[in-house]
Amino acid sequence: MASSKCFILAFFVVFSILSSINLSLAALPVVPTLPKPTLLPPLPTLPLPTTQPSVPNSTQLPPLPNLPTKPSIPQVTLPPTPNIPLLPTFPTTIPSIPFFSPPPSATITSP
Repeated sequence: MASSKCFILAFFVVFSILSSINLSLAALPVVPTLPKPTLLPPLPTLPLPTTQPSVPNSTQLPPLPNLPTKPSIPQVTLPPTPNIPLLPTFPTTIPSIPFFSPPPSATITSP
């Protein structure tokens, strides 16, 4: 039991030493600083269109085709449903169970 407590204590000590910032920064290699980028040349300007595109008039568009009509569905008449016999009803109350009277007790006559 005591050895597990010592192990846990040693683990926390090593963990706290390894997690310190100074030690972790010392373990990293030194990365040379990258040169700063120079200014980029300006982007070229795009020419704007001088005229707007023409939109066709409704007289220039072809006419829309006629949509098909919905076909008529014949009406179906069903025969009347036959009379279904009703299900029998079951009693919902529990009948009482008759209890018989106990037999008469035997009397002992004393002499």
